[in-house]
This record gives sequence, C-alpha cells and structure tokens, in this order.
Amino acid sequence: MTRDGRQPEDVARPSAPYSPVVVGGDLVYTSGQVAFDTEGVLVSGGIEEQTRQVLDNLERSLAAGGCQLDDVLKITAFLANLSDFEAFNRVYSERFASPYPARSTIGVRLADGLLVEIEAVARRAGPGP
Repeated sequence: MTRDGRQPEDVARPSAPYSPVVVGGDLVYTSGQVAFDTEGVLVSGGIEEQTRQVLDNLERSLAAGGCQLDDVLKITAFLANLSDFEAFNRVYSERFASPYPARSTIGVRLADGLLVEIEAVARRAGPGP
C-alpha cells in the first residue's frame, strides 16, 4: 500500500516536513490541525474560537481525503490548558453527532498562542479522489 499525501484547499501549507493528510486504502489520517486561518495566521479569541477554526481545518483536511466528519473513527485532541475542557466540549459537540468518534484528550504544552490541536483517523465509504 502506498502513502498518498494530500494538501487540502483552504488550509495553510505546513513549513515542516509532513503531509497534512495521508490516505492509505480506505483510511484517512490527518496531521494535527491548529487554529491557523487560510493565510497561516492564528485566529484571535479563546478556546471556543480556536476550536471552531481547528474543526474547520479538520473538515477541509478530511474532504481532501474523500471523507467528512461523520466518517471519523478516532480523534486525538490536545489542550494547552485542561481547564478549557468544558468549553472545548461545547464546540466539539456542535460538530460531531452521536455515536461520537472514539477520543483521547490530552493536556500538553503547545506552541505559543495555540490552545488546541486535533488529529483524526477516518474511513472512506468507497473509492475516493
């Protein structure tokens, strides 16, 4: 199986050596998405604004792999401050429906200004782009 790396439209291109999206068979893996807008600028606001932008970027990344949020099997979320967990969950629950993906939420030190990072694994329903 080959590794098919993809760059989503409307997601800032990374300067580091990684692919934002990798497709392998019917699985789609996203790299950790953060709250950068299409120009690579961190969105203003707190955890709710950043979570919305991260989920927008995640949705665009999944689309580049032929998936949508409903196809996500597993989420790993990283929070700079675990006291933001409740606010993060409020926004998260607006975008994902039950049955929710499996999820791990981890408190970590993120790069300056970043409050949340999310990566996902999804399964494509059929042959994709």
